[in-house]
Parts: sequence; C-alpha cells; structure tokens
Amino acid sequence: MSTSDSENLSVKLFKHTKFARETSTIVGSTTKAKKESNNAIDGDSDSHWYRVLRRPQWVWQGVDPIDMEETLARIAASDNDRTHDNQLDTVVGYRSGNWAYEWTQSGMRQQRIAQEYEEKGSKEAAANAWLRTSTYFSIAGYPHLKGDTLALQAETLANKAFHSAIDKLPYKVKSVVAKVDGKALEGFLYLPHTDSPLPVVIVSGGLDSLQTDLWRLFETYFAPANIAMLTIDMPSIGRSAHWNLSEDSSRLHQAMLNELASVPWVDHHRVGFLGVRFAANAAVRMAFVEQNRVKSCVSIGGMLHAMLVDIKKLNAAPAMYLDSIASRMGKGSASDAMLTQLQALSLKNQGLLTGRRTKVPVLALNLENDPVCPKTDNQLAALYSHGGKAMTLPNKPIHDGYHRAMLETMKWFAKTL
Repeated sequence: MSTSDSENLSVKLFKHTKFARETSTIVGSTTKAKKESNNAIDGDSDSHWYRVLRRPQWVWQGVDPIDMEETLARIAASDNDRTHDNQLDTVVGYRSGNWAYEWTQSGMRQQRIAQEYEEKGSKEAAANAWLRTSTYFSIAGYPHLKGDTLALQAETLANKAFHSAIDKLPYKVKSVVAKVDGKALEGFLYLPHTDSPLPVVIVSGGLDSLQTDLWRLFETYFAPANIAMLTIDMPSIGRSAHWNLSEDSSRLHQAMLNELASVPWVDHHRVGFLGVRFAANAAVRMAFVEQNRVKSCVSIGGMLHAMLVDIKKLNAAPAMYLDSIASRMGKGSASDAMLTQLQALSLKNQGLLTGRRTKVPVLALNLENDPVCPKTDNQLAALYSHGGKAMTLPNKPIHDGYHRAMLETMKWFAKTL
C-alpha cells in the first residue's frame, strides 16, 4: 500500500465523522465518583483523563515514549470543545485534540517510516515499523467501545498495518478460524517455526485491547521458549464483535480449542491458557470446563470473584473500565443492575472455585495492592487446582511489573506444557 493510498484510506474512513459521538458519552459512566489508581497492569487512572493511560504497556509495545508524551500533550493543550471540561481526552469531533485524531496522526507518521523501510528493502525493519503502526492505530481506538465510530475506523487502519507486517516477519503468523453460531471467529497463530508440532498457549488481553496488540508477547517470551501463541479477542471486541460477554466467558476460547485439533503446526495435546484481567476469568474457566484437554493455565491479575461481587469496589473503578464491561455485555449503561448481573460471572458463584479441584495446574499471579485481583482470588484459583500456585509480585518499579509476571508465566508453561 503506497503512502498516498493509505492516507486516502484514512481521509475516506474519517470523512463523515466530524460529529461522531465522543467516546466518554457512548456508555457514560463518568458521572460516578472514582478513585485514582496507578498499577503496572492497568496503568494510570487520573481524574483529568477519561481513559486509563497505559504508558508502560504502550512503550513496551513499541510506542516511542517521546512521541507518546507529545501526542498526549497535543490532546491536553487543545482549545476545542470537550464533553467534560475537566477531562482532557473528551474533545468532540474528529479534529485536533480529539483522542482518535491525534493518535491516528501519530500512526500515519509511523506508517511513513514503515513505507520508507520497505522502499529500501529492509524487510524486518519494515515489519517492526508496521507492527508499531498497528499499535498506534489501535491506541487511537482505545478502549474500543461498541458504537464508537472513530474507534472502528482506527481499528480498520490497525488491521491493515498488522497485515502489512505479517509476511515480512522472521516467524510465521497464520489465521485460524473457528465457527460459532454459524459466524467466523478469527484468531492469529504465531509460530517460531513449522518444522514440527509445537505446544501452544491461547492468549487474550483485557476487555479494552485488541488481539493484534499482543504480538510483542510472542516475540519477547513465547518464541524464545519455542512455544506457539494463539491470540483471540474477548467477546464483543475486534474479531469477536458478534458475541456479547456472558457468564460463559470462555465460550469463544472453547470453540478455538476445538479448532486446534485440525491445525497441523501445533500439538493439541499440549495446550495452555493465559489471560490478563477479565480474560483470566475465561482462561481459568477453561481449566475447569475442559480439564481433559487443557494442560496448563496462568491468570495475571484475574477478575475471578471479589471484584465481580462487590458493587462498592466496582463503583470506585475508573469510568472507562465500567464502560468497557457494559459495552462487552451489550448494555447501554453501567447501571447498578448491570453491576449486580456481574455476580453471575464470578467463578466462585458458578461453583468452579468451590467444588472439586481441576486436574489443570493453575498459576494465579497478581501485583501488590492490586485493586482488581486480591490475594484471596489467587488463593482460590490455586487451592482448587492440582499443583496450583498463587503468587503476589512487587508492584514497583511500575514499568517492570508486567515483565516480572511474564517471566513467572513462562517458567510455569515450560514446566507444565
């Protein structure tokens, strides 16, 4: 795709969106009082921003820190109208200062770098630049709420950039498609090689990130361990947009597990699951409902029970977090009725973390003072799993928390897969 083609696509996509709904109004939980928080899994929750700012994660994903701060500064300095005067990232309309606008502009600059590498014939440098571009466009759509037109258009650009990277990478990325309710569910399978069938880990991020954001996990952790990685979006986001989140949080993961039996590059007798935050609910659930086919499981800061049954805790969560949950459940608002319905997603309330132990060894990790995943949730997951283990890691330094969790994760998979 040439520079002019891609810029034309951007212009075409955003052409009629000057008056698109501003993200914080789509579900609209901003009126609830919130606590500010700061942790390595979620990032910074600050009352001056609607979005939770994931600085350490974005830098780890390849975003240039100076570029990131300049993009945030342009958003903060804008004189254009905001939905909420006290929240910097609520500029209305696709124009300067708007979140999607500024991150898309930064993404277009990254795209030009990728195209320059291509013109020079630097295949691997071009691939990495395209992956970075995909990340920038994905952040432009963050937190990817249903009905957010600007987010959907940013996702289109992120997907195009991701596909531009795939055939230039030193490893293989294959599309794996399962059928659910007659609709296609697509995941991406990352393979360090295709010489022999590999153990595979099925991975999902939280409720507000796309599976295409997870490529760095493979490069940094799974590829060196010679383990394949299969990514899947959580319900109601990205390639899983057709399905809403329900108490059967692992339904799509189960469909993908079924599909693996027909994938030649992986050993479907050695399958692990990894989930972060709400995705850990699905991963741990799989360790119980498919214990004869799952070999290992890791939960990072999992939303397993406590947070789902405590309305006070939920009401104190960042507005963006509540909006993301409401959006995934197909709800128009994060009302108290919706928060009550979340109790059905608790793995303890479902009888999984109370009855017979699963044969699958579960590693449950959290960070000190984790606002979402208390030690008690981890201990439950470990207690009801044969060979299970609960670990609390230090939260400082904040930029290192995620890395430490992944090092423990890879040790666990090396041992159990």
